[in-house]
Amino acid sequence: MNNPIDIVIAWVDGNDPKWQQTKALYEIPKTTISNTNTKTSIDNTIQRYRDWENLQYLFRGIEKFAPYVRTVHFVTCGHLPSWLNTKAAKLHIVKHSDYIPEQYLPTFSSHPIELNFHRINELAENFLYFNDDFFFTNMTKPDDFFVNGIPRDMLALQPVVANPQNSTMSHIFLNNSLVLCKHFNKRNNIKKQPSKYFKLGYPLMYFIYNMLELTFPLFTGFYTTHGPSPLCKSTLAMIWEKEFEVLNNTCTHRFRHNDDVNQYLIREWQKLSGHFVASNINKFLKYFDAGKDNKAIYQTITKQKYKMICLNDPCFDIDFETGKKTIIKAFKKILPDKCSFEI
Repeated sequence: MNNPIDIVIAWVDGNDPKWQQTKALYEIPKTTISNTNTKTSIDNTIQRYRDWENLQYLFRGIEKFAPYVRTVHFVTCGHLPSWLNTKAAKLHIVKHSDYIPEQYLPTFSSHPIELNFHRINELAENFLYFNDDFFFTNMTKPDDFFVNGIPRDMLALQPVVANPQNSTMSHIFLNNSLVLCKHFNKRNNIKKQPSKYFKLGYPLMYFIYNMLELTFPLFTGFYTTHGPSPLCKSTLAMIWEKEFEVLNNTCTHRFRHNDDVNQYLIREWQKLSGHFVASNINKFLKYFDAGKDNKAIYQTITKQKYKMICLNDPCFDIDFETGKKTIIKAFKKILPDKCSFEI
């Protein structure tokens, strides 16, 4: 491939006693997002760390449904799944200390982990960032994600939602927008690339969002599909040059913080700069809150209705054990065999 594609997977074993001990040294008294009586500016909820025990199906899906991937960079603080074949040909195990500057470690937030990806040794210019809740469920091809080295994505505007159940994320999305407004003028940007705001094939609701947003002179927020992020290493390096203070401050927070920005800043920067191919990426990706509608999740996976699925761990109470068993049962239907990433 002229433009090789890598995958970066960030993973944490929330059940690791050594990791739990280290985390306990740095965390403030535990709180939950729903506990309105406790004031905190960090997000340290159980959903950020618990293990659904289905990571092997992400690796099986990569091998079966995305064989063109050059390297899988598996990022952890040092612990590894017991089943992982550390000698797999396409696997690059990356510890936080291998690429994240020492002053930001240890970290228990995904943001310093994401915002320093460009420092990973031998990372391709074009890479897909995977959380451990994204999965391949049917055959994909390289230009589902990059076209001649340019990310395929969708540019949609949406006001930042004030969500009291997940207030930290509302702050983060607003912080992203504030940074982007410093570098991009909304009305000039729409005039410069109108076909990327109003692309034929976009979902109807995104046309409506973008039309309504024409009323406001400044960006109010962005809609970003919660799925694998097609990113360019050079974009991330450039943002560090232009917004060092913002990214540096984020990386000093050991837990998710109201003052953070996150990896969606990179993705939206690519889109506003015109460095993307406009396309309806929702056609091959389905989003679920894991454990909320087990029947729909099971059918979507087993019938392989989409190329990819996101099983987000929601910030509300669910029957965790039942949901976990249903999801594993579904993946066993379509990916029953071990892959080269497994012992």
